[in-house]
Amino acid sequence: MPIDAAKAVAAQPRTGEIAWSHKDVQLYHLGLGAGVPATDPDELRYTLESRLHVLPSFATVAGAGSPGVISSLSMPGIDVDLARVLHGGQSVRLHRPIPAEGKATATGRIAAVYDKGTAAVLVMRTEVTDAEGPLWTNDAQIFVRGEGGWGGDRGPGARLEAPSGPPDRTVERPIREEQALLYRLSGDWNPLHADPEFAKLAGFERPILHGLCTYGMTLKAVVDTLLGGDVTRVRAYNTRFAGVVFPGETLRIRMWPGDGTVRVAVSAVERDDAPVLADTVVEHL
Repeated sequence: MPIDAAKAVAAQPRTGEIAWSHKDVQLYHLGLGAGVPATDPDELRYTLESRLHVLPSFATVAGAGSPGVISSLSMPGIDVDLARVLHGGQSVRLHRPIPAEGKATATGRIAAVYDKGTAAVLVMRTEVTDAEGPLWTNDAQIFVRGEGGWGGDRGPGARLEAPSGPPDRTVERPIREEQALLYRLSGDWNPLHADPEFAKLAGFERPILHGLCTYGMTLKAVVDTLLGGDVTRVRAYNTRFAGVVFPGETLRIRMWPGDGTVRVAVSAVERDDAPVLADTVVEHL
């Protein structure tokens, strides 16, 4: 069996130094579709270095994602085919706002391995700290198709109850044809998002958009629509990737604000509102 759950969880964490500059932040924001209209003061907060603030989902790519999901797939106890790998879910918890430039230490480990029968789920945890203390904690849930069935712990399975009533706000965000090619420059080089032949090997008709790009686009929509454009109000952001998105499609983002939280559902407009993100919650001040 390519995955040895006990060995993976017991493996020593990998620690690396990461650094980022305002250019990395600006590139990330542009990869999410920021900067339209280019002279809009609200968009300049994402694109102009003299006004720059950092969308909290930047935590998923800071330092080019090091130690990162791809490197974690080569940790002891794990030997998998990248074509069988899908990003199942993501959570980010902010301990304080992310600076536009910084240096930090990232420590990554396999926090859990779950047996879902037809797939294994790896929970990859990355904790990032700088000279002033903890900055953020990332958890990535990675599905490895065809690697389950060894009789291990199935892990948590409860899904959130769907929000009641119609959404308070609904916005649509177009995805450009070349957006995946731009977004991958922030550090996710999986050819699934660029190479048509690789995408076919993975079972897709053409390259798909990074789940984390949809994740970032959705958070930006929530911040801009319900949080007054103030990224520092975000405390945590969790989602489950429920379906793929293809470049050229349009995201429909539905929002249900509550007490210190926003529930969100995201679908693909052109495919009869096929689900894209589910069980999505933004916690905020």
